[in-house]
Amino acid sequence: MAEKIMPGPVDESCPVREAVCIHTKKVFDSCRDKDCIEDLRFYPKFGCVDVLNHAMSVKGGTAKLLYVYVDVEPVTFNRGFFTIDMRFFYDVTLQAYLNSPCPVPVEGLCVFDKRVILFGSEGNAKIFTSSMQECACDTTTKSSNKPQAVVEAVDPIVLDARLVDNCARRECDCDLCEVPTCVNQFFNGELVNGDEGRRVYVTLGQFSIVRLERDAQLLIPVYDYCMPDKECNGSGGGSEDPCSIFRNICFPVGEFFPPNTVRTPDTYEETKSFCGCH
Repeated sequence: MAEKIMPGPVDESCPVREAVCIHTKKVFDSCRDKDCIEDLRFYPKFGCVDVLNHAMSVKGGTAKLLYVYVDVEPVTFNRGFFTIDMRFFYDVTLQAYLNSPCPVPVEGLCVFDKRVILFGSEGNAKIFTSSMQECACDTTTKSSNKPQAVVEAVDPIVLDARLVDNCARRECDCDLCEVPTCVNQFFNGELVNGDEGRRVYVTLGQFSIVRLERDAQLLIPVYDYCMPDKECNGSGGGSEDPCSIFRNICFPVGEFFPPNTVRTPDTYEETKSFCGCH
């Protein structure tokens, strides 16, 4: 019986069954970034303003990426290239220290703007599909022939946070009127400018990948239909004995014997936890 071909690299001896034409997204250009975003304005929730006005200091906490607004426009006099403007919206939780050694968590919004230029090729054809849309005049929809920008990003790392007096206002601070409704609803509409009190500026570390894609028809080799081998687990929590699961967990020796040195974190997950606890 012939060996089953799995997705991924294949041996040269494996026969190709046929060549098929598929319609998919082709990546024309992409880039990755490791941004250290300094001094982002922190917009606290209404209930956190008084805490910040009486705080002695603030330290880093956690940050979660809520939404990225993406806009694509052609570059003038440079055919085939496009600018991708991105606006990142973050839910940031900091630790404010008052007169007690126990910090008080304060939550708010940070906004980061970013622009890259990538090659997206050219296309003049108008694209129509038969997808049904509510309140449409007919059953066809039309899309522009710009390439589609895709932004992939992980939750950022809080690197630093500092309090400043209100007199240090900068004109480049974001206007809360430009915050999308979905982001504002996440904070229940409680975000404030904080113009009458002290301000907080945050430094974040952001990893991201940006790419430009276009619809394309590609000719690819086909080996066989892809049939999953793994059985589906039941949704009832499984019938495996909890003690059997516990016995398979290695004994946490490191939890009982403190290390002689503390290793500096070198991965994203380790660094994120490291910064969140210090």
